[in-house]
Amino acid sequence: MNYIGSKYSLLDFLETSIKQVVSADCKVFCDLFAGTGAVGTHFKSRGFQIIANDLQYYSYVLNRHYIGNCKPLQFNGLRDLIPKENETLFESKAAAVCGYLSNLKGVEGFIFNNYAPTGSLRNGTQRLFFTDENAMKCDAVRMQIETWKQKGDITEDEYFFLLTTLLESIDARANTASVYGAFLKNFKRTALEPLRLKPAILAESDSEQAIFNSDVNELIERIQCDILYLDPPYNHRQYSSNYHILETLARYDNPAIHGKTGLRDEDLRSAYCSRNTARQAFRDLILKANAKYIFASYNNEGIMTLDDIREILEQRGDYRCFTKRYKRFQADAESNRNIKGDETIEYLHYVKVRN
Repeated sequence: MNYIGSKYSLLDFLETSIKQVVSADCKVFCDLFAGTGAVGTHFKSRGFQIIANDLQYYSYVLNRHYIGNCKPLQFNGLRDLIPKENETLFESKAAAVCGYLSNLKGVEGFIFNNYAPTGSLRNGTQRLFFTDENAMKCDAVRMQIETWKQKGDITEDEYFFLLTTLLESIDARANTASVYGAFLKNFKRTALEPLRLKPAILAESDSEQAIFNSDVNELIERIQCDILYLDPPYNHRQYSSNYHILETLARYDNPAIHGKTGLRDEDLRSAYCSRNTARQAFRDLILKANAKYIFASYNNEGIMTLDDIREILEQRGDYRCFTKRYKRFQADAESNRNIKGDETIEYLHYVKVRN
C-alpha cells in the first residue's frame, strides 16, 4: 500500500542505524505511530517483541494482523463452507477462504452507495473512487466477514487477517493517486480490474506482541520498552482525511459523511499535524517515555524544526542523529505543486536515556 510517510524504503537504514546504538539485550521494540506496520513487521521478523499503536482504526487493523498474528490460521469454523477437497486448489486454508469471498455476488452497501458512480449519484454527489462492480463486491465481502465474526465462525486473528486482506486488495483498485483526498476524473487501468482478494502475508513469530488503537500521549504512560521508535506526522495533512474510506471500511459503521469526497463527519485529528500543538505534544511524549533508547524519524521539511527536536530529546540523554537522502512521497501533482525537487532528508534522531 502506498502510504504517506511510509518507512518501507528506509527499513535497512533504520535497522542498520538502530543496531549501531542499542545494546544486545534489547528485546522490546515500540512503534507508537505505526501506520501500515512496515517498521514493526520488519523488527518482528528480527525477533523483537513489538508494541505497536496508531490512532486510526484501519491502521490498528493492519497492525493487528501483520504484527499481532503470529501463527498459521486454520479457519476451522468454516470447514463446512470450504470442503477439504477444495483446499487443494489453494496454497492454504486462508487462501481458500479468500477465494470464496472473491466469488461472492456484489451487493449495494455503504461503499457502493457513497463511493461508486451509480450509487453516489443517487445520493446527490457522484464520486468515482471505485467502479460499481468493485464497490459492490467490497460491500459483499465486508458484510460476510462481519457476519462470520458475529456468528463466531472465525476467530479474532482470522477476522483481522480478512479485514487486512480486504483493505489491501480494495486499495489496489482505488481510482486515486494514492490517497483518498480526491478521486480521478476517469477510471485508471488498475481501478477497472476486478476486485479479488490477495491473502495478506502472515509473519510467524514466537514473541508476544501488543497492538493498541490509542492516543499516543495517553498510551505512553501505560507502557515500557527497550527501544521506543517514533515516526509522527511531519506536516498539516491529516491521515484521517487522506485515508477516510479505509477508516470507514475498517469500521463499517455507516458514518455521516459530507463534501465532494464523502469525508467522515467525525474526524480524528492529530496534534502532530499542527504547528501550534506539535512541539508541546512531542515534548510531553518524550518526557513521559519509559524506554532505554528513544529514536525519532523526522525529515527536514517538518512542522517541528531540527532545533526543536534536539532541544527536547536532550532533556532525556545525549543527543545524536543519523541522516539519509531519499525519494519523497508524491501522491499527485496537485498536492505537490509547490515542492522543489524529488528528494528529502530523513533524520533519525536518538538518545540513550539517562537513568
